[in-house]
Amino acid sequence: MKKGYYLIHILVLATAISFSSCCTQHHYVAIKSKLIPVDGQWDQPSDGIPEKIVEEYKITIDSIMSPVVGKSSMDLVVNRPESPLSNLIADVLRNSTIPYTGQPADMALINIGGLRTTLNKGDITYGNIYEILPFENALCILYLKGNDLKELMENIVSVGGEGVSNVKLIADKDKNILTALIGGKPIEEEQTYAVATLDYLAEGNDKMSALLKAEKKICHPEATIRSIFLNYVSDLARDGKEVSSTVDGRIELNQ
Repeated sequence: MKKGYYLIHILVLATAISFSSCCTQHHYVAIKSKLIPVDGQWDQPSDGIPEKIVEEYKITIDSIMSPVVGKSSMDLVVNRPESPLSNLIADVLRNSTIPYTGQPADMALINIGGLRTTLNKGDITYGNIYEILPFENALCILYLKGNDLKELMENIVSVGGEGVSNVKLIADKDKNILTALIGGKPIEEEQTYAVATLDYLAEGNDKMSALLKAEKKICHPEATIRSIFLNYVSDLARDGKEVSSTVDGRIELNQ
């Protein structure tokens, strides 16, 4: 093991007893430091206690994460400006508004950065879905005027693309938008559109600042994106179907 050093800071605590008070008062009076050598002495086998502690939790976690909930017919990667996995989850998110509004949202938006890994071909476990969607993000339905929705399209182009559903977006090499369609139709500035997204983006994060201009925002904390996708995979499996997706030209950023 290569020798190195860690700088250790030690707080020296002085105790002052005040006879005029019923309480003992503590004050930090100094901070001292010393170098601790990091060398072969730390390579000695442990007594096994840490491993035993970890193993107890590992057994429980494995029992939760290992069950198979569905199957994927293909490898689903995630990248910009669009990808099979981001397209799929955006589509699932868009349809998740049906129990709340009676119909799919006009569009859906997810952040590529929130999808932390790919979905490989074969069995899909609980653990796989947690790896893809590790955050407790919940469904939010935002209502934006068309002119603000156009600004949202600019936000999406500015970051090189995000996961979208029911959108056709084309921009030139200077990031000027050439085409912006919702449901195959041009955006009407005075029309109000329902956007399904997650609470993190609804707060304007990841440069999606146009979402802060929503006329109305309704979030459903009980409907996490992870649970929505998990239910989708499980429902497919119940019907004897496998997960699949494709890239279909939703976002084209000309270089």
